[in-house]
Amino acid sequence: MTQTEELFERDRAPLVRHAYHMLGSMSDAEDVVQDAFVRWYRERRDDVRDPHAYLRTTVTHLSLDRLRANKRSREEYIGPWLPEPILVDESATPEHVVTIAEDISFAFLLALERLSPLERAAFLLHDALDVPFAEIARTLERSEESVRRLASRARRAIHEERDRRIPPALDADTLRKQFTTAVLSGDVAQITALLTDDVVLLTDGGGKKAAAINPVVGADRVGRFLEGVVRKGLSQIPEVRPATINGLPGFLALGLDGLDGAWALELQGEKIAAVYVWRNPDKLAAIATATGLPICLPHDAAGG
Repeated sequence: MTQTEELFERDRAPLVRHAYHMLGSMSDAEDVVQDAFVRWYRERRDDVRDPHAYLRTTVTHLSLDRLRANKRSREEYIGPWLPEPILVDESATPEHVVTIAEDISFAFLLALERLSPLERAAFLLHDALDVPFAEIARTLERSEESVRRLASRARRAIHEERDRRIPPALDADTLRKQFTTAVLSGDVAQITALLTDDVVLLTDGGGKKAAAINPVVGADRVGRFLEGVVRKGLSQIPEVRPATINGLPGFLALGLDGLDGAWALELQGEKIAAVYVWRNPDKLAAIATATGLPICLPHDAAGG
């Protein structure tokens, strides 16, 4: 293996994770990291004394550029925008599963989404990648004191969000099975009984597949919405496959043509406090790659 190949193999995973945290999209993260390696190899390889620092800086700059370019499309996005879902490999050791789930937890990603791009970059570089503030200042073209303040503000926001994190359910698998059974049966009373009073449901269809345009809030409204989803087509889903998505219990809805959607449940004690649903085919790419499943095309307008 060449030195270049060794560098790629060693640095690729942490750089993709960094870009995913920055962008909330695994496909964008992989594109950014690939672009950074190409730039280093073709343009600057012989002049770079510290390839690791160069790649970190380049990935950060490219991610910031994408965030700025995506600002308008995010504002014009149809319905709720959710970070791209990632499957957690449950066949790994329990310790590894917990570590990965925390690293890509949905609560963490949503907290990052509330930060400014520079706050996000400063926090991730320092707290996640252990980069010194002096290097972060050069990367972000800010003073060292400025990036310290950026990271500090971000850290407070992240910690406040984690302090509010909902404790996990006592038996997540049982609650997931109960929810799946209730939803597929379209039993509003049974669905509602599993939800907290202030439950929130977010469906990300991106205007490409049927989804709720606004958040659905409250047990009764969520129950009736899901009953409507069954009537519009979810009952025709031939298979529901349990899955852990960004650290949350969930499942994959498989249609006749392949992957139709991904669902994740945020749990509070013995009830469900939030339901996240992805139907936008663009958001399902990473799961489709991980499972080898084709994605149902947008012509399918079934809810869910």
